[in-house]
Order: sequence, then C-alpha cells, then structure tokens
Amino acid sequence: MNPVYITKTAAITAMGPDIESLYTGLMDQKSGITNITRFNNNDQCHTSPFAGMIAGLDYTKKLSLIFQLSDMLIEQLGTIEKDTFLISASTKAGIDMLGKNNADSDILSKDLLLSSLTEYIALKLRLKNKGININSACASSTIAVAKAASLIQMGVVDSVLICCMDIVSEFVFSGFSAIGAMSDKPARPFDKNRKGLTLGEGAAAILLVNKEKAKARYNTPLCRITGWGIANDAAHLTAPDKNGYGLKQAIQKACKKAKVSVDDIHAVNTHGTGTKYNDSMEINVIQSMFNPNQVIANSIKGAIGHTLGAAGGIEIALCVKMLQEEMMPGTIGFLDPEKGSQKIISPDPRPLKGDLILTTNSGFGGSNAAVILKKA
Repeated sequence: MNPVYITKTAAITAMGPDIESLYTGLMDQKSGITNITRFNNNDQCHTSPFAGMIAGLDYTKKLSLIFQLSDMLIEQLGTIEKDTFLISASTKAGIDMLGKNNADSDILSKDLLLSSLTEYIALKLRLKNKGININSACASSTIAVAKAASLIQMGVVDSVLICCMDIVSEFVFSGFSAIGAMSDKPARPFDKNRKGLTLGEGAAAILLVNKEKAKARYNTPLCRITGWGIANDAAHLTAPDKNGYGLKQAIQKACKKAKVSVDDIHAVNTHGTGTKYNDSMEINVIQSMFNPNQVIANSIKGAIGHTLGAAGGIEIALCVKMLQEEMMPGTIGFLDPEKGSQKIISPDPRPLKGDLILTTNSGFGGSNAAVILKKA
C-alpha cells in the first residue's frame, strides 16, 4: 500500500485569505464573525444577524459567489500537474443564484449544479479530468480527503487535489434558521450556555500525493495522512446519535488503518458546531474513547463559523499547520465549560504532544468522518 502525503494546502476564511492568517488569528484569540450585510437580515425567518463572511466577494455580480471564491483559492495553488485527479466538495455550490433576480434560466440552472463547480475548477487548472464532487453534508470535504487518500494508497492515482468550498447564502441561512439550529449570538462551542451554530463561508485546497511523487516533486512533504474512517449512525435526519456511535466507528476505523491506538492520539480537532446535540455527542465520544487527562481538543467554528462542506478541508489544512507549529489554538466562545469538557477544551492555545492529530466532522443524515495526520 502506498503512503499518502500532503504537499500543498491553501485556505480562505472569514479570518483572512490564507492559512497563516487563520492560524495567527486563532492563536491571537480573534474572531472573523461579523454582522451580515450581503442580504436583508431584518426578517423573522432569520434567527441570527451574524456569520463568518469573506472579504472581497461581490454579490452584485451576475454569477454565483462560489466561482469568485474558486478563483481566489486557485490563485493560491500555483501550478498543478495536469494529470492530477480532482475531487471537489460542496454542499450547495451556487445556491445563492436562487436569491438573484436573474432572468437567464440557463445560467441559473448551471450554477446550481454541483458538477458545474467541479468542471469550473478543472477548466481553470487545465486538468485532464473533470473530477467528481462529494456531497455528504458537513462531512463532505473530510470524506473527500478520505476518498483521495484511499485512491492513492491503492495505486489508482498518484496525486489528488481536493477543493472544497461553500458560501453564506440567504437560502441556506433561512434553512438553518427554520430548523432552529442557529444562535442569535456568535457560536460558543462546548460552552454550557451555547445556543446553536453560526454559519460561515470558506474554501480550502489540499494536494495529496504518493511517496514517489513526493520525493520527485517536493523536498519536504507537509505531513502524512496515516488513517481515515467513515461511518453513518442513521439515527436522525439532522441530529447525531446521542452516544456518538457513528463517530466512534469512524475514529476506530481511522486508528485501525493508521495502526495506532486511541492512546497514541493526544490532540483532536473536533466538529464543534456549538449546537446542543452535536457538542454533547462529541464530549461523550471523547470521554468514552480517550483519557481526558492526556488528550486536548478544540473547535474553530466559534471564530470563523460553520463553513458546511468546506469545514473539514479547512480544518485538515489547519491541522497541518498545528503539527508544524506544535501548538493548538484555543476555542473561541468557550467561556463556561459544559460538563465533561473542562479538562479537554480550553479558550487558550496549548502545546501539542506527540506527532499525531485526529480531526473529525459529522453531518446531516448521520454521516461521520475521521482523518489522522502525522507530522512529516
């Protein structure tokens, strides 16, 4: 089986246009969450005035914001070999087109398709293949990374580029308001007084290659992906299994593939949305699987919002940076610890132990995914 390396990362969030701004902002305990100005939010259908918005996106343009965000991400990537396989991850792609008064029905229908995003990126990068899109709610990009790693490990391809992104749109904002998932204040992951999530937008790119290509093209890989796992708890349409059965399975699969024990893992980047049920489930999983005296965990969604299909990719790119710097940023909004989280979560940055980090994401429909990264 071929080892899998990460050789290039990029990210854009409400904290800034790159990984460095995200990491530095988190370490400085800053937040990118602001008042929404993109659409009229003075509506009973909307339960929050806040979101993690990216500077520089122009909503007045004819096409979807998702393509502007794609261009910003592609600019960071530089040259990508034309035979690289492409996997995109997005939950809604150009869904903002539903809110535009656009009489051109052809453009409207094309931008709404997830495949149009994948084709757009492939065309811009001049790749030989059009790629595929993975849509599994908020676990989309973590599953995309797992799929890419599996393809490389089995020798099907020697390099895969994952591009993941989602935007804040009035359609999605109204939907999360309708199901009562959003907080009227910025999200407070794992806090006793949390009221729900804050939406955010963002994008990330991760280039995975096999050992031969890593040696030939890159002097020092950023890190190695050693394990990954996917599972579905099938408990509820939107809520996770309270005991975290699916997440536990995903973590166990990742550990088995990485040939490590959970005792070898001392740092976890959680999904940490700030909703009552998600955070309680994750606390239950960490307490039942890990020694709370030996493991630390965090969530970045209190600082940049929940970026939906982009969340896992942004967090994996950030985990690479954490391994390099040997520090884990604190959790913004974590002021009054939920029971069971006191030793595990902290608002302050902490040093990482060991050379492994586990990152997990969960999504609607019971999807769960886990990836283990190892310092290069």
